[in-house]
Amino acid sequence: MNVADVMTRRVITVKPETTIADAARRMLRHRIGGLPVVDEARRVVGVVTEGDILRRAETGTERRHPRWLEILITPGRLAEEYAQANAQKVGVVMSADVVAVTPQDSLAEVVGLMERHHVKRLPVIAEGRLVGIVSRADLLQALLQNLPKPARKAALTDGEIRDHILAEIEKQPWGPRASVDVRVASRIVDLYGSITDERERTALQILAENTPGVKAVRDHLVWVEPVSGLVIPAVGSEPPANG
Repeated sequence: MNVADVMTRRVITVKPETTIADAARRMLRHRIGGLPVVDEARRVVGVVTEGDILRRAETGTERRHPRWLEILITPGRLAEEYAQANAQKVGVVMSADVVAVTPQDSLAEVVGLMERHHVKRLPVIAEGRLVGIVSRADLLQALLQNLPKPARKAALTDGEIRDHILAEIEKQPWGPRASVDVRVASRIVDLYGSITDERERTALQILAENTPGVKAVRDHLVWVEPVSGLVIPAVGSEPPANG
């Protein structure tokens, strides 16, 4: 999937000359935390978010510094803080360093940019103009649409379930295939063997649970501490029947 498949095409925007009060009203009305700022040609010139208007004189939240610290801060920095707290137009408080994507970008690229820049939404730009916006909510919607459908009851036999799980473990770079065994009876999976990292336990359980036809997963894995060799069995685990 790419951005064009999930983006919101009807975008609520503001202009640099829009008042901060109007921008705040639009965020509240549409229940969104940020707005692209566009010029007359719908070119994105910035983004204004809730975070940009947190420090305001009207609410008494403007930055305040001890007198001794003000001596160390440059006048320019203090003037910028004053402008941010007292400006009436979006163009002063907006972030001009815009991180954007194109309709052809992959969702993996979108997530990477959101994580790297700590943002919740990205403008979508084509040929220099705003054509949409992609947000975390859009990604959640894509997740719901692409969740696997419930498997049919007789999706796989016990033997096929076991083979599928072992093959999936083999494919994973973290998979402890050499130290893990799988038993399946009546589509209930029992995991036996050893792991050297507790995080492998959770991953193996999820891998088994996601296999079509599996009713339940029982954990009998033991954790072997790599340094000391200490063996810690799973809570309530039992040895295999032929053990």
